Amino acid sequence: MVFEPPKRLVRALGETAPDGDDWLEKLPEAAQRAVALRELTVERVQMPGGRSSLVVLVRTADGTPAVLKLAPGRARPEAERAALAHWGGRGAVQLLDSFTAEGVLLLERLHPDVSVRSLPEAKALLEAAGTLRRLWVEPPAGFPFETVAERTGRQAEAMRARAQADPEVAPLVDLALAAREELLAAPPEHRLLHGTFRQSKVLAGERMPWLAVGPDPVVGECAFDLARLVRDRVEDLIAQPSGAATTRRRIKRLAESLDVDQERLRGWTLFRAVESGVRAGRVGRPRDAELLLEFAAWL
Repeated sequence: MVFEPPKRLVRALGETAPDGDDWLEKLPEAAQRAVALRELTVERVQMPGGRSSLVVLVRTADGTPAVLKLAPGRARPEAERAALAHWGGRGAVQLLDSFTAEGVLLLERLHPDVSVRSLPEAKALLEAAGTLRRLWVEPPAGFPFETVAERTGRQAEAMRARAQADPEVAPLVDLALAAREELLAAPPEHRLLHGTFRQSKVLAGERMPWLAVGPDPVVGECAFDLARLVRDRVEDLIAQPSGAATTRRRIKRLAESLDVDQERLRGWTLFRAVESGVRAGRVGRPRDAELLLEFAAWL
């Protein structure tokens, strides 16, 4: 089988590595090698797939449905492996083998086309929040993960550079950076976090109704993880006349349901929305940038 990467993956990797790299060129050979090593039978490449990895639906030698995932180093697949191993299937997809080939994971097969995003909005938020709660555990000793301070520090540098080049975004960037400084001054806890959690990252499973996939793990406070969920379906929020009020109610409801400080959640939601909006503008997605920055202005 020829492992041709989906267009969505090619486009997304082009945004994160505009000068290019050779991972995509080597991908077909790497996929063939991973399949042969594990004696897998390939069913199909998942379409449209993710934005940072190739996902292949396979069966193991004994016929067990599984997923083979291949990701470039900049997607931090080894951190994902470590987080999934630590969670051990509690709230998240399970690792199925102990092979440690760089950037290759063999995972439990979920229902790849059924996420909580398919549910009505209120139910989707409830199920997603319940899944996220199970992931917030003590990190392993000597954890190999970035901290929230480290990750947002890198992001803050890029935000400052963008604000200098585009004065229109400077006021929101200043607000977001000030919120970050205040939030990092006294974090209430240190937990292992999913890092990029949203409704589309929660898929239907067999052993549990819903399980999280695709973490970009980070260690820090729970409000940071929950902040990305606040803006889910942002295009729908922006389209509503009462979008700002709906957002405030969502922050309050999520904070109360997961015992997270409401103001800290609002602050991290602001920072993450501005960071994502600035990044979208930088890589040539002006519509996404406009939506995210309008959303951030409500906060």
